[in-house]
Amino acid sequence: MARAGRANRPSARPRTPSPDEQARIVFLGSGAFAVPILERLLAEPGADVVAAVAAPDRPAGRGGALRPVPVVELARAHGIPVLQPARLRSAEAIAEVGALRPDLGVLADYGQLVPAELLAIPPRGMINLHPSLLPRHRGATPIPAAILAGDSQTGVSLFLMDAGLDSGPLIAQESVPLSGTETAPALEAVLAGLAAGLLARSLGPWLRRELPAAPQAAREASLSRPLRREDGRLDSARPAVELERQVRAYLGWPGSYLETSAGRLAVLRASLEPAGSEARGSIVGGSIVGGSIVGVQAGLGLVTAGGVLVLDEVQPAGGRPMTGEAYRRGHPAIVG
Repeated sequence: MARAGRANRPSARPRTPSPDEQARIVFLGSGAFAVPILERLLAEPGADVVAAVAAPDRPAGRGGALRPVPVVELARAHGIPVLQPARLRSAEAIAEVGALRPDLGVLADYGQLVPAELLAIPPRGMINLHPSLLPRHRGATPIPAAILAGDSQTGVSLFLMDAGLDSGPLIAQESVPLSGTETAPALEAVLAGLAAGLLARSLGPWLRRELPAAPQAAREASLSRPLRREDGRLDSARPAVELERQVRAYLGWPGSYLETSAGRLAVLRASLEPAGSEARGSIVGGSIVGGSIVGVQAGLGLVTAGGVLVLDEVQPAGGRPMTGEAYRRGHPAIVG
């Protein structure tokens, strides 16, 4: 989930650690996916984490007060120096990292482009933990992309960063099967733990130059893009099976929602109406056309281009989460 920018290489490189020394490591990460990875790195006896580089503090809550990103809170709790440059490619930020004389950089869920000047600083390079089985789902949103695509498996990849977008040579991978019920937040937690274990197993061999790095199969690559709030709209012109995946993939951000006569309705959980249930009369009232909100045996449904999406849990604007059935009882006029 990181991309390197293009820049000139520095003229000098830091030392290479001897086998009996701890490796000086700079960690780059910001979000929740990075937290278990940094925790595991801090526990490694051969690792000396000399700094954590993270995104600047972000506004949170209605008051807009600044709050540190998750990695910053963890690093400070362990007494690790923290750098939060607004632009990692700035000369000042690159100089700060270079002054630390790192032997290795470890990146996970950082969120900014990494300039080539910075990649060239550590003698053992910059390694990235990416939550997909590269080259599938390169880019910013690999976890939602795997759910949206209905993939039967996903995993984590450890690779050596280069000037491309998640295109560097692969060092190690680990896969996990998907049941088709995962939400993005739950899958992120699973993959973060998997990535932490993969890093722990690979760190020593990589530093000792015992692990090769193999080129990715570029012809098999796919790209995931950043998500926008408007991506969350549930489009009834698409099949219900795709919308059910969307609800799971976009839980958290950007969320999934419908515009209804009663206002915007967020959809937190959804499922598919069983095949043949319409013929048994589970859909009640009025003519059934695409985009209609209908009553179903489970409470509330959306008629789509292919089947009915059951709205199992919803949240009206400014309200609390509730079952689709409870919302239908309180807003009967929404049906039809």
